[in-house]
Amino acid sequence: MPEPEQQAEANLLWAYALIDGLAASGITRAVISPGSRSTPLVLACDAHPGIRIDIMVDERCAAFLALGKARAGHRPVLLIATSGSAPAHWHPAVIEACHANVPLILLSADRPPELHGWGANQTTDQQRLFSGHLRAFHDPGPALAGAPAREALRATALRLGLQAQHPHPGPVHINLPFREPLVPRTLPALPAATPVVENPAPGEAPDAAELERINALIAEGPGMILCGSDDRVAGFAGAVTALARHLNCPLLADPLSNLRHGTHDRSRLLCHYDAYIEHLRNLAPAWILRFGALPVSKPLLRFLQRTETPVILCDPYRQWPTRPPHTRVISHADPLRLCQALCQGPAPASDNRWNKRWLAAEQATASLMQAETEADHPFEGSLVQALLPRLPSNSLVFSGNSMPIRQLDSWSGQGERPLRLAANRGVSGIDGNLATFIGMAESVAGLAVALIGDLAFYHDMNSLLAARGRKLLIILINNRGGGIFGYLPQARLEGYEPYWNTDTGLSFEHAAALYGLHYQRVERQSEFVPALQNATAGDGPQLIEVQVEREFSIRHHRAYLEAVKARIQSSSAQ
Repeated sequence: MPEPEQQAEANLLWAYALIDGLAASGITRAVISPGSRSTPLVLACDAHPGIRIDIMVDERCAAFLALGKARAGHRPVLLIATSGSAPAHWHPAVIEACHANVPLILLSADRPPELHGWGANQTTDQQRLFSGHLRAFHDPGPALAGAPAREALRATALRLGLQAQHPHPGPVHINLPFREPLVPRTLPALPAATPVVENPAPGEAPDAAELERINALIAEGPGMILCGSDDRVAGFAGAVTALARHLNCPLLADPLSNLRHGTHDRSRLLCHYDAYIEHLRNLAPAWILRFGALPVSKPLLRFLQRTETPVILCDPYRQWPTRPPHTRVISHADPLRLCQALCQGPAPASDNRWNKRWLAAEQATASLMQAETEADHPFEGSLVQALLPRLPSNSLVFSGNSMPIRQLDSWSGQGERPLRLAANRGVSGIDGNLATFIGMAESVAGLAVALIGDLAFYHDMNSLLAARGRKLLIILINNRGGGIFGYLPQARLEGYEPYWNTDTGLSFEHAAALYGLHYQRVERQSEFVPALQNATAGDGPQLIEVQVEREFSIRHHRAYLEAVKARIQSSSAQ
């Protein structure tokens, strides 16, 4: 056993070799929660010239903050916590990162092997915390002295940092047991940082046989392109819209596809399909070419299930071990390269009637979208319609799950000004939404705005600590509980209010004061735009709490859907 000072020095040099190898893979950010056993990792990050640190006391908030930073920057972020239950708080964010393909590096400090298995304090099995949700796991054991061991660890760290990014981005867990003492009396000299390794990792190209199968299916009749949530590479919007023009087909764009807003060709874009697609009974496509995750819209998912349309799925990460229903062809090619290759193929026979019927339904639905409501009641759709046109170019709109993302789907429309719409749809949780938004906000060129329900806001209030000093806006839609259940069969049950709606009865002005957010309360629709103007003109974090009457919102939304149904059925009868 080495002398105490030698052990403390070995711990720091070991941790620095690890951090240096990770930094060489292109990682520049670390989110740290305080603790004792993780001290060597904290000292190593603090000493490394390539690492910038954020401190977040709450580990769950820290994990989602790192998730947001990783999503915004398209590269891994280090997440550091002490031993015991601390890294267990990361689990919800790790699951989201796994399913949303977000790269994270989880660095959990641990007790050494001799303290495991007999009840030592703050000691538990950390090696299987995230089983099934990782791209890789590594435990190098306690720190070893000597340059060869540290060089081996540095090389392993570089490999793991790259593995978190390619070929399938996601979380990597490194568990690090440290023996005491953890703090050397004198900090040793540390080696120079290793240069960053360039790793462009080009996407896979489609092969000839694959293209032949896809083109044969496309030739069977008129079809459509469906784009779900995905972090697109540069140029994808132009490539996929060019493909829609080449194939002479409509393109159904989920709000999180980030195709609804921008300067690319949007002439074949459909974004109001959630309201009308179930009424187009005689418009089953011969094929669907799908990019990204499944869409938010339940009516669209029911349409796909009912029509049993053959699907061509682009899955560049090979992430789904089970073939999705009705999938005929799976391409593992890079989406951009697949679009470009298909544009070079034969154009299918033209069927302008097919396109005209879809576009007619889209236009008829858009004409029925009412921006105003009777009695000046706030309505989520009207809030979205008022918000998006007033945002500067390249703004971020982060949506909470449950109702906000569905209202954004229904009412966001499309526009020329580029916007980024985002949400945690990997597993669609309401946890960590504020932290993810705050993590993404720092990389936004325009304004960063969040649309969050009252339960999601309550669930993640601790994360508001990270909002201090940042220019961002949170629009809190307070409909007094889980409003989404009002659209579901549970609303008819006797125990609906206590078991499903779960109204907290809270007003959030005090939370704003606690965390230093400028607060405005909106009770009428006509008050929203002035409040929005005040918030965007102000400095620091802003909170607008909008009081929405749940029953009115449900009635108004259903009236709109009934009007769309009547218009579509009337048009079909002509």
